[in-house]
Amino acid sequence: MNPLRTASYASAPRPGVLLRDLHPVERPREKLARTGPGALSDQELLALVLRTGYAGRSVMDLSASLLAGFGDGLPGADFAALRRVKGVGGSRAAVLVASFELARRFCGRPDHRPTLDSPARVLEAVPEEVRAGRKEHLLAFYLNARSQLLLRETVSIGTLSASLVHPREVFSPAVANSAAGVIVVHNHPSGDCSPSPDDRDTTRRLCRAGEILGIPLLDHLIVAGSACYSFREHGLLG
Repeated sequence: MNPLRTASYASAPRPGVLLRDLHPVERPREKLARTGPGALSDQELLALVLRTGYAGRSVMDLSASLLAGFGDGLPGADFAALRRVKGVGGSRAAVLVASFELARRFCGRPDHRPTLDSPARVLEAVPEEVRAGRKEHLLAFYLNARSQLLLRETVSIGTLSASLVHPREVFSPAVANSAAGVIVVHNHPSGDCSPSPDDRDTTRRLCRAGEILGIPLLDHLIVAGSACYSFREHGLLG
């Protein structure tokens, strides 16, 4: 259970995705209208700026290619480098450069929201009184598409069981705050982080609810002091 690995929760760009293959509510424009821009991935936001791909290549694929080719340096890429990319050209390169410049001018203030992209970082965000608590606390962390914390809620205090943890209580704040994903955390006062049958059943139910709502359960952590068990790392989500 310890030490924790640091695998990221963030999803990688999805190459080869055609807009027509996506369910209508999951297409970038419709998704933005329904959930807000914070729920969109970098790939989806870039696809909205580019608008279309080119013959034989979708805009989602073109977006994935740009993100893979430039990485974190994409916002600083110059006009000349972008225009040479097949499917971008001068017009789209100008739009991209202008978009990134506007973002820098209007969003100059630092974003202090914590990034919870691994079990270790989630553990750091769990209050000490919960880690060492004598009663079980179930917390929910609601993240945007960049794994930044939007909201933390205490869902329940008491014995964790499938009958006491209803998906509605976990996912209502996710819908209200346009979250892109949810991480749930609860403590074991016994000091043993091993999941119980109720823990496993609760996780399965929350995974199914997240799939229906399009807001995935990214992980379920069991904590006890500095120890932690990640359902994701043990392949037990779903």
